[in-house]
Amino acid sequence: MGRITIIGAGVAGLCAARALLDRGADVRVVDRNAALGPQACSWWAGGMLAPFCEGESAEEPVVRLGQEAADWWAAKTSAVHRCGTLVISPARDRADLTRFARRTQAFREVDVDEISLLEPDLAGRFAKGLFFESEAHLAPRAALTQLRAGLVADGAVFEVADANPDKFAQRGLTIDCRGFQARDRIANLRGVKGEMLILSCPEVALNRPIRMLHPRVPLYIVPRGDGLFMVGATMIEGGHSRRITARSLLEMLSAAYALHPAFGEAEVIEIGVDSRPAFPDNVPRISRRGNLIRANGLYRHGFLLAPAMARMVAELVCDDKTPEIFHETAA
Repeated sequence: MGRITIIGAGVAGLCAARALLDRGADVRVVDRNAALGPQACSWWAGGMLAPFCEGESAEEPVVRLGQEAADWWAAKTSAVHRCGTLVISPARDRADLTRFARRTQAFREVDVDEISLLEPDLAGRFAKGLFFESEAHLAPRAALTQLRAGLVADGAVFEVADANPDKFAQRGLTIDCRGFQARDRIANLRGVKGEMLILSCPEVALNRPIRMLHPRVPLYIVPRGDGLFMVGATMIEGGHSRRITARSLLEMLSAAYALHPAFGEAEVIEIGVDSRPAFPDNVPRISRRGNLIRANGLYRHGFLLAPAMARMVAELVCDDKTPEIFHETAA
C-alpha cells in the first residue's frame, strides 16, 4: 500500500488518519500549521454528538451515521460526556418545541419538575422540554489534542507544509481533508459562516448542552467546565468574513440571557468565526480520482460525522469498498 498522505489536520484529517492507522497503514499527515489553533474550523466547534437533535433539519444519513460518533470518540479520547441534550423554548415559542418533537426521535418529554432535576440552575424557568438522553458532547480542543497525541504515539508522521494534493498524489495515495480550503478544487463546495462565543459565568452550572429554540435564532449553550460555556452558532450562507456581525453577537448574548439572567454579567472570553464546508444537501462526500481521494463537506456536523466518514475512507482504501456517500463528480 505504501505511505498514505493525509492533507489537513482538522477533525476530518485526524479521524481519517486514525481509521487508516488502525487498519495497519503507514500514515503521514501534512498541514500548513504546526499545531491545532484558531486557524482551524475544528477549533470553534460546539462538539455536540447529537444525531437525533440534528434530525430536526438534517438529512437521514446524518442521523444514522452520527450514531457512531459517541462510541468512537469515547474509545479514542477521554473528552466525551454522556449527559444527553435538553431542548427547551420560552413559553411564547412553545410551537417551536412541538415542531421540533415532530421532526425528531429518541427523546422523552420533560416537565418543569424534571427540568429542575436535570438542571437545578434552570429550576422553575421552563415548563416543558425534550430530553435526548442517549446523546453526548465533547470538548473539541481536548479531543483533537488527544487524538493527535495518540496518532503520534502509534507511529503517524506529522509534517508542516502548504501542501498541493495533486503533487502529493503523483507520488502515492493522498487524501485531501482540507475543508473549505479545497473549494477551488471541489465543485459545489460552499462556505457557511458560523459564529460562536466562549463566555465565563461561574454563577451558572449546567450539566449538558442546552438547545434554545426560537423561530429566528435557535442556538445552543454547551458547558465547558470551570464556569465556561460555548454559545453558538450562527449559519450564514455565503459569509466568509472572519469577523462577527453585531446582530449575531446580540442574538447569542440574548439567548444566553434568556436561558439564565446571570449570563448578563458573563465575561466574553473568545469570539470565533469560520466557514464550514458544505455541499448542496449538507451531507459530506467522498470522491476518488486515481491516487487522490477527497473527503469533505462536514458542514456543522464535523465531530458528529467525521468518524463515519473516516471509516468509509479506510474501507475504500483497504477493502476497495465504495462509500455510501461516494460522488463521482465531487473531485
